[in-house]
Amino acid sequence: MKTWTKYLLALLVLMLVGVAFYFKVYIPKSTYQTVSPLRTALKVQVFGIGNVDAKEIYTISAQTGGRLTNILSDEGLWVKKGDLLATVDAVDLPNLLQEARATLEKAKYETLAAKKEVQSLIAQKELLKTTYERYEKLYKQKYAAKVEFDKATADLQIIEAQIAASHEHINASQAEILRVQKNIEALQEKLSRLNIYAPVNGYVISKDAQISQTVLPAQSILKLVDTKTVWVKAYIDEQISSTLRVGQKVDITLRSKSDTILSGTLERIWAISDALTQERQVSISFDTLPIPFYINEQAQVAITTERFENILTIQAAHLVIKDEKNGVWIVQNSTAHFQELDIIGRSGELVGVKSGVDEKTKILVPDAKKKPLSEGMRIHL
Repeated sequence: MKTWTKYLLALLVLMLVGVAFYFKVYIPKSTYQTVSPLRTALKVQVFGIGNVDAKEIYTISAQTGGRLTNILSDEGLWVKKGDLLATVDAVDLPNLLQEARATLEKAKYETLAAKKEVQSLIAQKELLKTTYERYEKLYKQKYAAKVEFDKATADLQIIEAQIAASHEHINASQAEILRVQKNIEALQEKLSRLNIYAPVNGYVISKDAQISQTVLPAQSILKLVDTKTVWVKAYIDEQISSTLRVGQKVDITLRSKSDTILSGTLERIWAISDALTQERQVSISFDTLPIPFYINEQAQVAITTERFENILTIQAAHLVIKDEKNGVWIVQNSTAHFQELDIIGRSGELVGVKSGVDEKTKILVPDAKKKPLSEGMRIHL
């Protein structure tokens, strides 16, 4: 009797353990949450990382070397086209220009004096010509001595030579005027090169020299960016770049403003890919430039390649790959069934589905803490 009692008690314990296992372990392990697809708007986007850059960055430098006497702008300041940015020491150029101008005035006065002298000599020539003609007539009539006629002839020739010499003097003075004018223009050009002006409206992104520093020609003093050309240079994996088109809208997130999405436009797809990283470079302009902006700041871009206003979507986390096919686990007759999906786009956490499920489909949510889903596996909801 005691033996049967022991067996019955053991059997009862086993039954209780089995029931507890079934309700406490088996059922929870095979119980899954379900979700259904939703219809919503979907932006299919291609993602990339890059840096803030600009198409036009100007290096402001002196055309001639020298000591900087002034720098009238600084990093972080706005300038307008034509603003004076810096000046270089003119050394003795102003004195040379003043001397050249004095030489020009002297040459002008000499030219004027020579012209006055010519006028005077011409008047004298008319008088001497009259005297010559009178003596010539008297000499022919034997009323004047040859010596008097010869003197009248010599006086006329001398005055003509003086007039010719004065004309040459005028020509020489005029040539001197031209030479000095060219010299003045050259000095003025040199002086103008010592004043450095802003070539465009822009923003100073760096100051590379200091007042009293001696700079060489073409050495950077300031760097100026044309804000109309500020853009993001980003890199996109070649495998996902085939849908990129100039003009597509872009969401830009700067590292310094990670909670703000800025809008932009795809401006350029560069023709040469990086052979090492197998990435394609794109340039994206800002629809509204953030102020302030920082050249070389890291930026994330999401290029919208397609947009759907009313499409069936599922969570990307619920998507699984089985036998190299995209699909989801669904509930079919209280069992798990792998359903292949026709996917037409993906954006972040959402996947757009063309066919395979509908709004009534119950999609199983995979859970790493539960039994792995398999075809025909009984499911508890």
